[in-house]
Amino acid sequence: MASVTLSSLFHSPTYLSHSSSSSSSSSSSSSTKCNLPRKPLAVTGTIIRFQSPTRLRLRYRNRRSLVVRSAFDEVSVRDGSGDAKSELNASLKLKLLSAVSGLNRGLAANADDLQKADAAAKELEAVGGLVDLSVDLDKLQGRWRLLYSSAFSSRTLGGSRPGPPTARLLPITLGQVFQRIDVLSKDFDNIVELELGAPWPLPPVEVTATLAHKFELIGSAKIKIIFQKTTVKTTGNLSQLPPIELPRFPDALRPPSDRRSGSGEFEVTYLDDDTRVTRGDRGELRVFVIS
Repeated sequence: MASVTLSSLFHSPTYLSHSSSSSSSSSSSSSTKCNLPRKPLAVTGTIIRFQSPTRLRLRYRNRRSLVVRSAFDEVSVRDGSGDAKSELNASLKLKLLSAVSGLNRGLAANADDLQKADAAAKELEAVGGLVDLSVDLDKLQGRWRLLYSSAFSSRTLGGSRPGPPTARLLPITLGQVFQRIDVLSKDFDNIVELELGAPWPLPPVEVTATLAHKFELIGSAKIKIIFQKTTVKTTGNLSQLPPIELPRFPDALRPPSDRRSGSGEFEVTYLDDDTRVTRGDRGELRVFVIS
């Protein structure tokens, strides 16, 4: 079965570089210079490290792995099975990751970017087939990094729900976003790294906000999350400060449009050992990789 491991986000390349080796043995390595293909790249086994926003270096090893080295990030796609479906699956995963790269988790996405990401996700979902969490629930376990959310194209941290604007009215910079899932305790935590601007000459304040939820299955591939609490912890120079649990207003005192904030439902439309695609109850497309 094909598998993909991404150690971090990567930037969208514009071309690939490739130089060939003189050796023709099975252990030989070669590399290639070519334009990034418009169609999915069919690969048998892949290890990818992205070098820069505009350049990739590919090296084939034993015709089973593809290596792209970078000073920034690293992505691995491995597939030892060699069957056509696995190769197509790995190819479509690479196409989706390429479509969402360089979009700052969706904050920089325009209408064309949203369309391309959605189309690439639908191709991967079709090949992957229906997800059955009653069988594959263990695959949810772990800490997942958010690569892309179509909701962030609204330029607010709440996506299609109410949320503070980024880089507009408030000096908030969004960092990495994670989901930490424990299938035994049913814990489902959204973890957001933020940088809060401060008046000059004070440095910005770095914080990590953890939105704790419980989750339950409400279908073969559908999950409902129930908000519990929000905890904020300073990092960086102020990491010695204790975490703060933010108070939650009673539902009776909250506006109707905000009563579901932090809770909701979503469907897992693609899932393997290290890649997950979900679609939210308001149409949000999200792409995660195991961290």
